[in-house]
Amino acid sequence: MKITVVMGGLTLAGGDRVLATYAQQLQSRGHDVFLIARPPQPVTFRQHMASLVRGRGLIPKRKRLSHFDNIDVPRHFVDRFRPITDADLPDADVVIATWWETAEWVANLSPAKGTKVYFVQHHEVFDYLPKEKVEASYSLPLHKITVSQWIADIMRERYNDFNVSLVPNSVDTAQFYAPPRGKQPLPTIGVMYATAPWKGCDISFKAFSLASERIPNLRLLAFGSQALSPDLPLPPGSEFAHCPSQDVIRGIYSQCDVWLFGSRAEGFGLPILEAMACRTPVIGTPAGAAPELLTDGAGILVKPEDPDDMAMAIEHICNLSEAEWKQMSDAAYSKIANYTIEDAVTLFESALDTAIDRQKHGEFSNSNPLKAASA
Repeated sequence: MKITVVMGGLTLAGGDRVLATYAQQLQSRGHDVFLIARPPQPVTFRQHMASLVRGRGLIPKRKRLSHFDNIDVPRHFVDRFRPITDADLPDADVVIATWWETAEWVANLSPAKGTKVYFVQHHEVFDYLPKEKVEASYSLPLHKITVSQWIADIMRERYNDFNVSLVPNSVDTAQFYAPPRGKQPLPTIGVMYATAPWKGCDISFKAFSLASERIPNLRLLAFGSQALSPDLPLPPGSEFAHCPSQDVIRGIYSQCDVWLFGSRAEGFGLPILEAMACRTPVIGTPAGAAPELLTDGAGILVKPEDPDDMAMAIEHICNLSEAEWKQMSDAAYSKIANYTIEDAVTLFESALDTAIDRQKHGEFSNSNPLKAASA
């Protein structure tokens, strides 16, 4: 199968990790995979001037790291920050959009570029994005693949799409793992740092601060692809790793007694899987796949927007006996151990076959609501 993956850009986001894994695995199974993306958006004159006014000088040009840097799948950047069109792509069997903007581009491609698929890893109707365009993208005539049941439910209930393929994320247990272990000498909490409000870091930090008033020497470890922001400071005494390697991330997960997942909204919540693969129980809000994953003793589901409830869950896990904590740690690992990357890739392959079959049976309209609206 010839597969083209259309990216807005290549980054260190969790969704890009999923895409990089699928691209590599599909190629290893004999498929012809090609990635195309636009280059990073250039820094504007206004941004440079704002930086100068703040006394920080001109914004330097930095190399953009991504999860695609260390895979051998062919990829190409278009000449500038612009939409991707027919002229940029090879003919293929399938062409996959990876977020709302790329869905617009893919919807406008000719049939020769392949059956059109939309890999939906989040319902991205956020205040900082053009909501009407994002919502319209979910009504385009593309076969959707989603990563969690709640997204599939939204596609059905809000966009009247009853034929969505569900491919839950998995985790690479060759990358994320830990031997059976006990509690840390100092009670240790972990969290992924992100400034987007929907990620809920402020909830996790507040919960940690509340719990630390009752748990002596409580320690917080954090990592993230973003630099620390004065608008979202870490609690005093926290340790932070900026853009750590995958091996360092595994080590951070493995040093924690519990991982915090405070998201207000989430497509899936990949750190939940990664922490559990490293035998770390998770305390999470009911976002993304957390309601499905934090069952059977693998973690604790807490109320949304409730740092007090999360703090009580932290206190509960930190006060477990060694044997009780090991039982929860084993449950977290067991929850994800039987669903492998290979299983997920097989489901993804099947979803692509479903898309092709639907196209052959004429289930997709040739009309493009976005193009019609702009005409």
